Amino acid sequence: MKRNVVPAPPSCSKCGVVWLKSGASNCWSGNPDNAPPMPGNCPSKKNGDIIASSFEQYKGTRDDARIAQVAARVEGLCYQPVPGSDAVNARWTRVEDTIAFAKLMGYKKIGIATCIGLLDESERLCAILTAQGFEPMSVCCKAGSIDKLELGLKETDKVRPGTFEPACNPIAQAKILNRMKSDMNIIVGLCIGHDMLFAKYSKAPVTTLVVKDRVTNHNPAAVLYGQNFYYKRLQKQPVIVPE
Repeated sequence: MKRNVVPAPPSCSKCGVVWLKSGASNCWSGNPDNAPPMPGNCPSKKNGDIIASSFEQYKGTRDDARIAQVAARVEGLCYQPVPGSDAVNARWTRVEDTIAFAKLMGYKKIGIATCIGLLDESERLCAILTAQGFEPMSVCCKAGSIDKLELGLKETDKVRPGTFEPACNPIAQAKILNRMKSDMNIIVGLCIGHDMLFAKYSKAPVTTLVVKDRVTNHNPAAVLYGQNFYYKRLQKQPVIVPE
């Protein structure tokens, strides 16, 4: 009887960048002969067919190809050489990367799917985009102002039980921007899950500028660093989620 073998998951996080601390991985090495060994479950080794077929999608003039080509150009543009050295310095923030990408793509109408808690940040972003020649338009997550109870939730599921508390409406955000025919949409602080629904229903390409993290001032990478309390806590204690 033949057994179905489930392939082991990829393990890129165990590649040379991490465990050799050398800055080189099998995917990035000046001399392939001296590249660190592939981790046991390297996706490049076991999924060559997917890698080859995917790369073909980046060639030509189709939408996916243009996005890939422009993204690669922006990656190069956001660095500058250090005079008298072979080192390079990053010179652009993510906001500048986003502006450069949109300009090179020829986008004009930029949609912003914003959290209600980041309306000020979204308005500042709109001011920047307008100054850069774009037509920004923003849609708040609470569009429609429908109480969470309408979703079948309980009062105890609210942040402040016993008060009116509207549910987020990411599908509406996406469809409103679809109706406005945005060329590109930017997520600014949508909740986990709501960002997924927005991206799923958006017809325009979606990028994320701000990831909501209420504890780290919207810098979720902070919990991944070794000296951070939350990083240590999450390795030792389970996250308790009520049923």
